[in-house]
Amino acid sequence: MSARTKARKRAVDALFAADLRTEHPAALLDETYKQVEDRQNQGAIFDYARTLVDGVVDHQGEIDTLLETYSEGWTLERMPNVDRSILRVAVWEIVYNDELPDAVAIDEAVDLAKDYSTDASGAFVNGLLTRISGTKKAL
Repeated sequence: MSARTKARKRAVDALFAADLRTEHPAALLDETYKQVEDRQNQGAIFDYARTLVDGVVDHQGEIDTLLETYSEGWTLERMPNVDRSILRVAVWEIVYNDELPDAVAIDEAVDLAKDYSTDASGAFVNGLLTRISGTKKAL
């Protein structure tokens, strides 16, 4: 598993926990880092995870608007919390990270959804992110 894949998982974990506990995701990410910082490559993993978390926090209003606009009848509240966190990370990567191909962000999000959410989540995440990616030039 690549460092970026691990970073995405860490970011999703922090956003998910923050959503449930109504705490700031960066603080939760920092707590996790303190627990594992002595392990190999954690600096690189947590640097990108922090970029993701900070990006989502800074642009959450815009990200959530995109998710609700393109989700075809699904409100954010109706989405499973973990799907919502995965989608927020992926939308930030698609819209705000020009260094990453959209297909990579979508594939990574689909894999996370398949691993951590419902049986239907992978297809839902794929469809929603593909729609958002397809309209990116208009954004």
